[in-house]
Parts: sequence; C-alpha cells; structure tokens
Amino acid sequence: MSYINVRGVEHYYEWIRKPSIISQPKPVMVFVHGWAGSSRYWQSTATALLEEFDCLLYDLRGFGRSRGKPTAVTKASEVVAESDSPQEELQAFTQLTYELEEYAHDLAALLNQLQIQRAYIHAHSMGASIATLFINRYPERVEKAILTCSGVFEYDEKAFAAFHKFGSYVVKFRPQWLAKIPLVDRMFMARFLHRPIPTAERRAFLQDFLLADYEAALGTIFTSVSKAAAELMPQEFTKITVPTLLVSGEYDKIIPAEMGRQAAKLNQAVEYVMIPGTAHFPMLEDAPTYLQRVREFLSRVNSQ
Repeated sequence: MSYINVRGVEHYYEWIRKPSIISQPKPVMVFVHGWAGSSRYWQSTATALLEEFDCLLYDLRGFGRSRGKPTAVTKASEVVAESDSPQEELQAFTQLTYELEEYAHDLAALLNQLQIQRAYIHAHSMGASIATLFINRYPERVEKAILTCSGVFEYDEKAFAAFHKFGSYVVKFRPQWLAKIPLVDRMFMARFLHRPIPTAERRAFLQDFLLADYEAALGTIFTSVSKAAAELMPQEFTKITVPTLLVSGEYDKIIPAEMGRQAAKLNQAVEYVMIPGTAHFPMLEDAPTYLQRVREFLSRVNSQ
C-alpha cells in the first residue's frame, strides 16, 4: 500500500499499469471516486484501460484509506519545506475544509507530488463535481475528461433540508457490526444499482461507507448538496474548455440522467451519453458498453 503526503494529509494511492512496448511513456489517467467510496471500485475500469494508459487511483481526503486530517507527526514547517510556494502551501495546510474546491486543489497537489504535469481525468458522482472544478481551475493540466453520473440540479430548500437531516443520521449511525448482517450489502446497494454487481464489490462499498471519516462524510454532504452548489455547478459546466464526456445511467436515482443531459446542453465541449439499463454505477453494471463508449470518445477526440 502506498501513501503520499498531500497538503499535510496522508493519501492512499496506487498505480495500475504495465510496461509499454514502445519507448514513449503512456499518458496518465487519474480516477476520482465519489462520496463515501474509495478508488477500489475503479480498479476494474482502470485494468481494462491499462494498455492505453498508466492509471492512477487515489482515495479522497477522509475516504477509503486516506486520512481525514493532518497526521499528528506532520509539522507545518515540513510541509512548507517541501513546497515550491511555501506561503501558499502553509495557508492551504492550515485552512483545509470539505468544500469541493478544496478537494480539487488536493488533486492538483497530488499531481505535483507525483510530478504529473498533464493527465486524463476519469471521475464519478461527487468526484465528477470535484473533477469539474479541477478542470476549470487547472485546464492546462487536463487532456480530456470523463464525468460519470454528474449533472446540474435546482435548489429546493425543503428537499435539501430533508436530505441533510437524513444524511446526517446515516453518517452518525454506522456501527461496524452492520457489515456482519447477512445480505446487508445487497440492501445497502439496492438504491444505487439497476443491475447486479459482484458480491465482493458490494461488500467493498459497504466497508468504505462504514470506514469513512465522520467529519469528511458529513462535511461533503453539506457542500455537495447545497444552494451554493446548485448555483455554482451550472456556471462551471459552461466554463469547461477541454473535451469532456458526461455519462449517465438510465435509471440512476442519485443523479438522474436528465440532470446529466441538462448539464451537457450547457456546453458544446461536453458530449453526453446515457448507458441503458444501468443506474449509479454504469461502469460496473454494464462494463462492456461503458468501456465501448469511453473508447469511442477518446478515439474520436484524438482524431480531431
């Protein structure tokens, strides 16, 4: 297991790649996961693409195997000493929040640490919102982007308040013994899926949810589903300048396909695809179709 210090916080990351038969290095594709998940659910997609890309997976701050806060042994002076811009890095270190834009800056810092100047971005759900912000803050660092299960939504005060109340309860009630109840992984994932996925994948999702840092899980509920986000994200979609594919699942209850379709209409740089018969995890529910659409997009844009 590999860890790297990003803005004072230990982040888990891993490479899925194999040696190239040519001397020229492969392009890098970075995968960003969604709320309460981890990079584990991207492994099969990354493995399918390793002939064309060196695939970088990492766990967002506070999720999966990444810590939620700076480690006790990390000193601000150590962070500053490693930075090309000490004052900016020290400020970032002391003001980390759960705003999605901060997670976009985390990604930029991760790429800096790994000396990756430019990459393809492949992101899902809340991770796709983070990726959208990253694309617009650091467009010179992005070749192309694939945003899965993302979109724009309208602010509804009562609905948002109810969601925050329910979400807060769910985050607070996460006993570890829950994972030992037979079939609980199936019930947990029922709202996210239209087609079945392997049992090991379902159990991994449940484990990631149970292990997510409390403050990160709760904080990102309030920042990703908010009036500010509802007003910001349409603006962000209009600003995208890099070739982008937006993928929706036909029966997605979390981020309905229509939200993705409306987001794509805001910008000619965004191509829209809906995967039939899938919900919130089309890359797992129908991997062949998902990969076909992704490869078509990459090939078509590359030829332009």
